[in-house]
Amino acid sequence: MNIDLTGRTALVTGSTEGIGFGIAQSLAKAGASVVINGRTREKVHAAVARVGAKARGAVADLGTVEGHDQLVAAVPDADIVVSNLGIFQPSDFFDTDDATWDRHWQVNVMAGVRLARTYLPIMEQAGWGRFLFLASESAFNIPVEMIHYGVSKTADVALARGLAKRMAGTGVTVNSVLPGPTLSEGVEAMLKSERAKTGKPIEEVAAAFVQEHRSSSIIRRAATVEEVANMVVYLASPLASATTGAALRVDGGVIDTLM
Repeated sequence: MNIDLTGRTALVTGSTEGIGFGIAQSLAKAGASVVINGRTREKVHAAVARVGAKARGAVADLGTVEGHDQLVAAVPDADIVVSNLGIFQPSDFFDTDDATWDRHWQVNVMAGVRLARTYLPIMEQAGWGRFLFLASESAFNIPVEMIHYGVSKTADVALARGLAKRMAGTGVTVNSVLPGPTLSEGVEAMLKSERAKTGKPIEEVAAAFVQEHRSSSIIRRAATVEEVANMVVYLASPLASATTGAALRVDGGVIDTLM
C-alpha cells in the first residue's frame, strides 16, 4: 500500500508535541506540506525544524475565536485538517467547576467546530477533502476521574458523524479517530511521579497504568504516537475514500465492543 500525499496541504492543530506532532511528521513523510500549530512561537519553530522542509508554522491559540481567526489568516485553505488540539485534566466531578468544563469545551470541541465551519466549504468547492477529529476511547468509556473530558470527546465523535452526513456527495470525508492510552508527552508528565517512585522505564510505568486503569486493554500497554499517526495518514489519503462518518479505534482494544 503506497500513500502519496504530494501536492496536498495538511493542517494539524496542537501539533508541537505528542500525538499531534507524530501525525504532522507522518503526513510530511507521506509527501504532504504540513502546517504545524501551537500557542507559542518557540515551540512551533522547534517542531517545524524537527519535521523539516515540508513543514511551516502557524502560531495561534485555537481555544479562542481570536486565535481561530489568526490561524485562518495564516492558512486560508487546506486539503486535510486534523483537529487534534485537546486538553485533559483529572478532576473529580464534584470538584470540577464551570471554568474547567468551559475550558475543555472550548478547546476540545469548539476549536474543531470553528475549523469545520471554515475549511469544509473550501474542501467542498475543491471537490476533495479530509477532515479528522482526534477523539478518544474516553468518548465511550467515560473516565470517572475526568468526566468533563470524556463528555467533550463524545461530542467530537457526534460532531464528526453529523458533519460527514452534512458533506454527503461532496468528495469530502469526515471521521473521528479514537486513540487509547498513548505514550505522549502529556501522559509521560502525568506518570512522572510514579516513574520517579519506581525507577522503572516509562514504557513499563505506562503499561502498569493501562493494566490498572484500562483493564480491558488487549495490547496491555500504551500505544506509541506513531501507531496513532498511521491511522490518521491512511484516513487522510485517497485510499480511504469510502470511509466517512466513522469512529476509527486505535485504542488497543480498550473499548469492549464488537463494533
